[in-house]
Amino acid sequence: MRIGLFGTGPWAQMVHAPVLAAHEGLEFVGVWGRRPVAAKDLADRHGTRAFDDVDDLLAEVDAVAVAVPPDVQADLAVRAAGAGRHLLLDKPLAATVAGARDVVRAVTEARVASVVFFTTRFLPEPEAWIAEQAEAGGWFTGHAQWLGSVFTAEDHPFATPWRREKGALWDVGPHALSVLLPVLGDVRRVAAAAAGPGDTVHLVLDHAGGASSTLTLSLTAPSAASGSGVEVRGEAGVARLPESAADAASALGRAADALRAAARDGRPHPCDAAFGLRVTEILAEAGGLLAASDAG
Repeated sequence: MRIGLFGTGPWAQMVHAPVLAAHEGLEFVGVWGRRPVAAKDLADRHGTRAFDDVDDLLAEVDAVAVAVPPDVQADLAVRAAGAGRHLLLDKPLAATVAGARDVVRAVTEARVASVVFFTTRFLPEPEAWIAEQAEAGGWFTGHAQWLGSVFTAEDHPFATPWRREKGALWDVGPHALSVLLPVLGDVRRVAAAAAGPGDTVHLVLDHAGGASSTLTLSLTAPSAASGSGVEVRGEAGVARLPESAADAASALGRAADALRAAARDGRPHPCDAAFGLRVTEILAEAGGLLAASDAG
């Protein structure tokens, strides 16, 4: 599969470009970025070509990987799908529900494959655990916490403008939801949302399967307190999400494999654009509750 990369930021530099260049099933055709100098530098480091024009890159590839802010991603994804290109997208799918719906509509109309890179879903041990707990069922409650120190650590590479604007809800919230939804079922409603210190938010979710869950999300935790974890409790007892020996680069390689399989077989992946839309809808509902609470 010939693939191009949209984006030149930290995530593109640290994960996307090295993985695309090294993947045996991919031909890394080139890079486009909003900063042409950065695109050339990144392309040169990985032995590929920098493109000045989005359409020129789309004309040379079968698929694109996207590593740009969510508001930019949505527009580029629609454009790429319209050109018939398969999509390896980042989370969140878009900065708004309308943007996410545009992506899903474009993917559906073009009949292209899509995979949203929810990192945890592509790590071997967590992937197996999620499938096992979904099969077990009978869950009563769940709790997820995703605590980062992006805004408390000095010179953190991911303290980017969009994360400062959208906060933990939109950055690490998708990770937590990507684990809870397949285990506990879709969210019928966001029952409560409350702000904590910094950009911390606490959510209570009502799931279609009858369970409830709580989420604690932050990018302003002390470095010593950072980390993530998920626990579910029910008829089968207590189950905790295992850690993985694999890293984000390995997970992205598996996500690329998933995109290749979906493009070949025509079967949607569980983490496709439609799932990304559902996550975006839940984030927006929670954000509305938080805004109403602040206004009150």
